[in-house]
Amino acid sequence: MSDRIIAACDGAAKGNPGPAGWAWVIADAAGSPERWEAGPLGRATNNVGELTALARLLEALEPGTAVEVRMDSQYAMKAVTQWLPGWKRNGWKTAAGKPVANRELVERIDALLTERDVEFRYVPAHRTDGDRLNAIADQAASDAATTQEAAGTALGTAGIPVPDPSRSTPARRPSAAPAKRASSPGGKATGRGGRASVKAKFPGSCPCGKPYASGETIAKVGARWGHLACAGAASPDPAAP
Repeated sequence: MSDRIIAACDGAAKGNPGPAGWAWVIADAAGSPERWEAGPLGRATNNVGELTALARLLEALEPGTAVEVRMDSQYAMKAVTQWLPGWKRNGWKTAAGKPVANRELVERIDALLTERDVEFRYVPAHRTDGDRLNAIADQAASDAATTQEAAGTALGTAGIPVPDPSRSTPARRPSAAPAKRASSPGGKATGRGGRASVKAKFPGSCPCGKPYASGETIAKVGARWGHLACAGAASPDPAAP
């Protein structure tokens, strides 16, 4: 059996930017949530929440710890595992010559990673078959963004229950058995409730604060595009992202 600790972290922003929060959760040897922490960020973006959550999780682990970090943010993972070396070589400039966003957080995480044996694992968000630790972190971050209050066993109070992820946005079901959809004007598909849905041409961010990927099926959430699970009853918009 591996001695690697299993943990998850997540960030949230209500409006992106908007009231934001972060959270992490660490499992025990049986894979059940053992300790967790969440905190507020005031007004910030979802990316700041995701990076802060990762930094706070790493700070909660002793140097030398071997850990598997589960995240649903491809931005945060790629920032510290793929893009970071190039940013350093370019004097903290992107390939387009622009200053790297959230540089202070990225540098902080970079220093923490050098002292810990970290493996990253991407887990999709808002799925009925998703990772439970990530779902708990997601709910805790969302709660912190909403209440702007810190919480968690890491604050020194034992017996605090972990957030119940079933309270969060309804999860998407596995894509192996998609719901049947009929065509609607403009070539879009019409999902349940008559809402138009499209395949995203580019990555984007849902109003719930979570990103969606290029090629993912999305629908209108108010005046913006977002996850099918977050879609309201807004009328279709002819302009896909």
